[in-house]
Amino acid sequence: MDYRMHLSKDKKFRKLIANHGQQKVSKSKNVLYYLIASIMSQQLSAKVAKTIQQRFLALYDGRMPTAEEVAATPFETLRSIGLSNAKARYVHNVAQFAVENGMDLRKLNKMDNEAVIAWLTQIKGVGRWTAEMLLMFGLGREDIFAIDDWGVQNAMIQIYKLDPTDKKAFREELLRISAKWSPYRTYACMHLWRWKDNAPTPKVVKK
Repeated sequence: MDYRMHLSKDKKFRKLIANHGQQKVSKSKNVLYYLIASIMSQQLSAKVAKTIQQRFLALYDGRMPTAEEVAATPFETLRSIGLSNAKARYVHNVAQFAVENGMDLRKLNKMDNEAVIAWLTQIKGVGRWTAEMLLMFGLGREDIFAIDDWGVQNAMIQIYKLDPTDKKAFREELLRISAKWSPYRTYACMHLWRWKDNAPTPKVVKK
């Protein structure tokens, strides 16, 4: 079934889909770099994030580095491209985890969503939201609902006239509404982001 037909069963969604056209999920060939780029992009504008990513790649002659190369990059060097102390540590954490455990796309593709989240959130600096973004835009999973994403929450508050005062009741309502979108909740999130023009995907510099 076309995901648009399924989501259109929700009357509130019909207009969003009609206005935005069809969305697509894609897979990243380099999971390690996607995670690193996601960390570097957190709380930054797309322009600043892109600049830092370009500086990062320049450290390795413009190519995607291996986990071993990133792990061996001095902390001061990572700081010099514009990363905070915390982000520089998190980049090292991701690289070291990949060195010790691998970051193989085929391995991740065999894992279910919660297994991927549990595996990646062992890394200090990688939270559930970052893992969900990887599932959506790195692994191409179609049924991810980013419940903690501010853009998703804010769009749903306005579209469905929700009251976020009671946090527990609010989350339960988000889950209730989003259950109707399964198995295409990733696309639903993409339309909600488009509606608010607040897409969270890092502007990953590609080489």
